[in-house]
Amino acid sequence: MPFPEFDPVFFSIGPLPIRWYALAYVTGIVLGWWYAAQLVKREGLWAPNRPPITGAQLDDVVLWITLGIILGGRFGYALFYKPVMYLQLFTGQSLAERFELFQLWTGGMSFHGGFLGVVIALILYARKNRINMLSLGDLIAPVVPIGLLFGRLANFINGELWGRETTVPWGVNFCNDRVREFYGQACQFLGADGNMVGPGDVVRHASQLYEAGLEGLLLLTLLSIGIWKCRLLAKPGYITGLFLVGYGLSRALLETVRQPDAGLDNLPLGLTMGMMLSLPMIAVGAWLVYRAWNRAPARPQP
Repeated sequence: MPFPEFDPVFFSIGPLPIRWYALAYVTGIVLGWWYAAQLVKREGLWAPNRPPITGAQLDDVVLWITLGIILGGRFGYALFYKPVMYLQLFTGQSLAERFELFQLWTGGMSFHGGFLGVVIALILYARKNRINMLSLGDLIAPVVPIGLLFGRLANFINGELWGRETTVPWGVNFCNDRVREFYGQACQFLGADGNMVGPGDVVRHASQLYEAGLEGLLLLTLLSIGIWKCRLLAKPGYITGLFLVGYGLSRALLETVRQPDAGLDNLPLGLTMGMMLSLPMIAVGAWLVYRAWNRAPARPQP
């Protein structure tokens, strides 16, 4: 099927364009904030423990998380997928090249980088305020799929992060008029590094939508069942572990139908960068689930 003629800009306020991608970040953060607030209010879900933070503290945590997402996502993208950005800080031929790392509006964010940024932010906040880190993670982990859902939908609207070539009847040809205007009539050009850039005039998996469904809706549903039906917030680290395992497995599976980034398609053992970054998440998540499962039940608080 042909790729719709989406406009990446939702609307403009004078000369300022408001893009779908930016709206996805804002919507994910706001809805995640609301969901986390509901979990904080339901003290019974945490019994015999208590919520790790108050509603007022949650407002502060959201700011820390937002900074972690933006800084970690950008710096992680450069580290994992385009390390030349760091080299250009010292060797760039123009001001634009030297500061490409900080040009967030040009695109290029990594979930794994954003994840590490959030982890660092939460560790710093928990240490500063003497909060149980695992319980704080259990509060934040179940809201992450909300952001993933909207983020992947925005990736689809932008026509980026395409899937591999396919013959399935629901495949998408991302080479529409807008993409041709950007990449050329062939929807591809040879980049400075010698790699082909662009989706090409071929049918591909809509991997962005697969990820929105699996990493977003399905993972959100499973974690919600664990919280509201199985009462797993009573075991610190359980929900965090389930998220890590769930996301890691989903991402590793979907990497088999997602087009690897240019220059990263010949990694050892047929792995992709996304797979390699997800494996540690699966291992740590499995350990957290095992630890929480075997932990003796907490005594009711007087």
